[in-house]
Amino acid sequence: MLEIKHKDDGKKGEFYIGEEGHRLAEMAYTWAGEDKFIIDHTTVNDELRGQGVGHKLLDRAISLAREKNVKIIPLCPYAKSVFDKDPSIHDVLKS
Repeated sequence: MLEIKHKDDGKKGEFYIGEEGHRLAEMAYTWAGEDKFIIDHTTVNDELRGQGVGHKLLDRAISLAREKNVKIIPLCPYAKSVFDKDPSIHDVLKS
């Protein structure tokens, strides 16, 4: 199982698989105030495609939002498409 790591400096953050300088997958976000963050982009290396890695990264972002009681603005096309299809995660969607 690939370990998903999390880094957050209070302004920007990311969930990622791999090491500094060699990311196999990442979902980056930017805080937009104290009550919401914007998912900017998601990238998954070709060798991990088709394994649900992007969804696992998004699941971690959703968990973070629920934990901190904040909302998500999914500007990344991948994250937006998942939010559009899955009403069960709309509790963290910024409307």
